[in-house]
Amino acid sequence: MIDRRIAVVVEDDADIRGLLEVVLQQSGFDVLSTDSGVAGVKMAEKHRPDLVTLDIGLPDIDGFETARRIRRVSDAHILMLTARSDEIDTVLGLESGADEYVTKPFRPRELRARVDAIMRRRASTEGVQRGDSPTEGQPAVQAVDDSVTEVAFDTAHLRALNGLVVDVAMYSVHVDGQPTIVTPTEFTLLEALVGARGHIRTKTDLVRRLRDEELDAGTYVSAADERSVEVHVGNLRRKLGDSVQKPRWIETVRGVGYRTVAKR
Repeated sequence: MIDRRIAVVVEDDADIRGLLEVVLQQSGFDVLSTDSGVAGVKMAEKHRPDLVTLDIGLPDIDGFETARRIRRVSDAHILMLTARSDEIDTVLGLESGADEYVTKPFRPRELRARVDAIMRRRASTEGVQRGDSPTEGQPAVQAVDDSVTEVAFDTAHLRALNGLVVDVAMYSVHVDGQPTIVTPTEFTLLEALVGARGHIRTKTDLVRRLRDEELDAGTYVSAADERSVEVHVGNLRRKLGDSVQKPRWIETVRGVGYRTVAKR
């Protein structure tokens, strides 16, 4: 028997909350819902959901603060729902810990397709059982020799460059042998960039990678979608301790996208 996935819906509009419950149940989730940001954080900590949908305008704490608190206790994919179209709101949401956003009003079929893509992406990187700490067990970084800090290599599940090791099987990231916690979206972007072996990945490429689409899918990618990738890469650099001016791993190709730096 396959365990059902768990979703938490944090939405103060009863009609939208009901719609989200139906859409997620149709996608195979057991759904918990609330109209309170504080309650949503408690649900995320207690039930360890795979997905959280989060409204920005909540009656107690706003969606930005709710996302920050959830991110401290959960690696759930946070899908922020907003009626606001301003770029600053999108940026604030992503910087608060959300993985992506959907603008209201939304079409149920499109939302379900987005959720299904999110879950496929999570499934492809779930090498650790749900609930395990990223640092538990014997991470692959301990199994490779000292040359990991000097050369780049690529096996079926390891991506490494200049002291950075991305283990796809264990869903872990290590910098100079030390574990670094990243969100599922950040992990996907990092794996895509390091796996490209120095080839440029455009922002459009990375958006489609996050959607679990083929790079040549031809689907529409908006400026806001590309901006979200910029924010995620910025968050990732901060966690890795990388520098924009003197990058150790991720180099910006201005006006195009990103690539990894050469091995050292």
